[in-house]
Amino acid sequence: MNRYIVLGGDILTFTAEKPILRGMAMLVEDGRISKIATAGQFDTEECERIDIAGKLIMPGLINAHHHFYSTLVTGLGKAAPSKDFNEVLNNLWWRLDKKLLAEDNYISALISALSAIRKGTTTIIDHHASPFAVTGSLNQIAKAVKQAGLKASLCYEVSDRDGEQVCKAGIEENADWIKQCEMAEDEDLKALFGMHAAFTLSDKTLATISSLVQDLECGTHIHAAEAESDQRFNIEHFGKRVVERLNDFGLINSHSILAHGVHLNPKEMMLVAERGAAVVTNPQSNLNNAVGIADVCKMQELGIKVGLGTDAMTVNMLEELRVGLWAQHLKQNNPSSAFMEIASTLIFNNPLIAQKYWGAKHGTIAEGGTADFIVVDYDPHTPLDENTWLGHIIYGISQARVDATICGGKVLMWNGELLLDIDEAEIKARSRELAAKLWDRF
Repeated sequence: MNRYIVLGGDILTFTAEKPILRGMAMLVEDGRISKIATAGQFDTEECERIDIAGKLIMPGLINAHHHFYSTLVTGLGKAAPSKDFNEVLNNLWWRLDKKLLAEDNYISALISALSAIRKGTTTIIDHHASPFAVTGSLNQIAKAVKQAGLKASLCYEVSDRDGEQVCKAGIEENADWIKQCEMAEDEDLKALFGMHAAFTLSDKTLATISSLVQDLECGTHIHAAEAESDQRFNIEHFGKRVVERLNDFGLINSHSILAHGVHLNPKEMMLVAERGAAVVTNPQSNLNNAVGIADVCKMQELGIKVGLGTDAMTVNMLEELRVGLWAQHLKQNNPSSAFMEIASTLIFNNPLIAQKYWGAKHGTIAEGGTADFIVVDYDPHTPLDENTWLGHIIYGISQARVDATICGGKVLMWNGELLLDIDEAEIKARSRELAAKLWDRF
């Protein structure tokens, strides 16, 4: 179905200028929204018409920081109790990622992608780690992304924690993937240069990566000051705070994503803003790991585009948005604060971040933009207009069912049913088998 008209539902565009379009229809052609006009203006068009009367159309949601590889951990109870974030890493994540095999990387990504479709997410910026299955890991994830019909930016998190050979393999995996994406010019798949965090990277490794980032003219994706221990380590061993150290190596640029940023100080925030980089907050993960709450209000005040990610705690971006608001109420000690700052992360800033990689209009509904949109079963019981739509998203639409997910014009889900050439039951059965084996190795 390369050409069709969607009509009958109100449209939330995720643009400040015209946030709501009523009585309008969209013509989708070859994966793009070629025209938005009143339904009557399409009377002469000979193509399929899809009537979604009584429902809402919204842009496909964007997850600006995710970990596909975490999917197979659901229900795992073998990790030792941890008293701080470093123990969480050592007792759970760094034990898990060492045991991942190539098929685990593929299946975990596919299961996560299918779950994302059900929650209305069409674009995912991922950060991968599998230290003993590095080479080719991004292609395994890309295979899953393409099967699911989504868009994703991928990278491998380089770290010195598993030794020189693994570090070198991670650097090569990033470089090879970036070159592959440039040559393929695939609209669905993009690349960043991934690093774990400054506290697991030596100056020698950062220098090597810096040279490649300059040569490849690419962005970077790294965890930055997620826990206070990251700052302490860098100050004690290098005499610099996290952002200062990364900046000295030229590793923060306008296409960079710094995940978390919980313990950035105002000076670091201003430096990030000067470089035009984004910080992506992940409130549920930060609360779960007890590392703190990022000061999203201060970051935005100082000029940073703050996006929203899930850090693989969920694939539900609207759930993450709600938790982000409650967290900021606590952080600012003010139950009336941060509404616009948090609403902006998902609704305005994630599209702006994604547009650096996918081009203008990505993450919004606009003529000429990619046909990535969702249909939500939401019939408001209070006025939904230009003054209330953001509140409806957080307090109402977030609780509604996503009926349909369309990416690049292709209908991936309709009436809550996946329409992919995939046997979901078979995939989940294989996932359970692989997870059981992974847990035995753990």
